[in-house]
Amino acid sequence: MPNLPIYHQVATYLKEHQAQLVAVSKTKPIEEIQALYDAGQRVFGENRVQELREKQPILASDIQWHLIGHLQSNKVKYIAPYIHLIHSVDSIKLLAEINKQAYKNNRTIDCLLQFHIATESTKFGLSLEEAQEMLSSEAYESYENIRIVGVMGMASFTDNHQQVRQEFKTLKGIFDELKKQFFEKQESFQEISMGMSGDYKVAIEEGSTMVRIGSLLFNS
Repeated sequence: MPNLPIYHQVATYLKEHQAQLVAVSKTKPIEEIQALYDAGQRVFGENRVQELREKQPILASDIQWHLIGHLQSNKVKYIAPYIHLIHSVDSIKLLAEINKQAYKNNRTIDCLLQFHIATESTKFGLSLEEAQEMLSSEAYESYENIRIVGVMGMASFTDNHQQVRQEFKTLKGIFDELKKQFFEKQESFQEISMGMSGDYKVAIEEGSTMVRIGSLLFNS
């Protein structure tokens, strides 16, 4: 079951720093998610669409579900009716599909642009140049059912905290550049999703507004 003392400790720390806790519930059974919900948590993050589809109808309707894993275009339709935030937009093709499915559900879906900031080549994500090209495109201008509200990135899996800190600085720099260039008048563009169980305090120090924490909360 979840480590509730740790949960309250982390939640209090993040509240003090005006950051949001996304409890990563991937692979966790319903009863463990329910225990965190009962303790006050309302924002949960899932990696896989299939798992989210199984959990969402069973759990409380006021949960804000975040899709934090890599998202395939053909899976968007399954989560479009209820997803609160998609963290992992890494192509114009995916953005187009999210817009299409949001329109079908008479919704506007909030999205984060995912950036590749880590040294590992296996991580997904845009470069700053790719994002600038996408946001400058006529196609993007035509999308009326999506809203870009910030950026997301995953640091390298390493014990080198200085490297991790530098990668977080890189993402904050990307956020600042996009804000200035494309979103200066949009107050909704304010989220920087970075930081996980092992590095969330460093992420907060570098400007994170949203951290994705799983193993620390679920004793795994």
